[in-house]
Amino acid sequence: MRLHILHVTTYAYRTPVELLAHRTMLTPRSSHALRLISANISCEPAAELEWTQDVFGNLIATASFPKPSERLTITNHVIVDQTAAAWPILKIAPHAHRYPFDYSHEERTDLGALLVTEHADPDGRLAAWARAKVLGADTDTLSLLQDVNAAARIGMTYVTREEVGTQSPQKTLDLASGSCRDLATLFVEAVRHLGFGARAVSGYLFDPPILGNPAETGTQHGATHAWAEVYLPCAGWVAFDPTNGRMGEAHLVPVAVGRSIAQLSPVDGRYVGAANAFLGMTVEVTVSTTNCTDLDTQERSSAPE
Repeated sequence: MRLHILHVTTYAYRTPVELLAHRTMLTPRSSHALRLISANISCEPAAELEWTQDVFGNLIATASFPKPSERLTITNHVIVDQTAAAWPILKIAPHAHRYPFDYSHEERTDLGALLVTEHADPDGRLAAWARAKVLGADTDTLSLLQDVNAAARIGMTYVTREEVGTQSPQKTLDLASGSCRDLATLFVEAVRHLGFGARAVSGYLFDPPILGNPAETGTQHGATHAWAEVYLPCAGWVAFDPTNGRMGEAHLVPVAVGRSIAQLSPVDGRYVGAANAFLGMTVEVTVSTTNCTDLDTQERSSAPE
């Protein structure tokens, strides 16, 4: 499945402001299931882009602007081939088939902070919520993770939140609701309480057209999205999307991974100007499919190889 993703972020200001450097994380991470065909980031006003990588290997483009402006538009256009199976078959190491299991010394060293919870749990409520999903002293590892994933979906109401930041897992439990980033954080923290190495993921979500419905064929309105990954010996990093109750990478286009969602903002920047100069921000994401294959040799990525 070839996906075309158009992601447009627009900032509007009351008067021209000095745009400080804006850090963007918009280029998908290639893998055995996701091949990056092309990637192009453009800015209006025009900007100079400096490419770097962070500690997690995420590709970062930092935009510098030469002059003040009343408007900033950052356009990201990428094309990827998504080949992940809808029902993945995971080859987990035999010793990790049943929970609990032990990571090797090397794995624990490399996972490091990804094994450690970040949010305080003074009354142990989150830990208890997670442990309640363990059905016995010897349970199937993958079934346990799927149960936690399902609990974060069935027991919570998905809501769209415009506020910046992520709720604590305790607040998500209190409200029984949250955005995709809140539900992903709840899942990550819960499985860390169970001893798993887990990380947060941000990127794009694509739901394929409804079969047999011509009106659903072609362009789809997509969205930026957040989910989680758990490290399982031999199988590697396995995607869990609590918002949609799915396991595996199908329908997902990962852009960045990190210890927490707070590290994975697609665009982060500041301006110098009057306190009331900022009028607002809009984000538009569109995903479309194509059957064309002749672009493979014609299109080149603007991101460094």
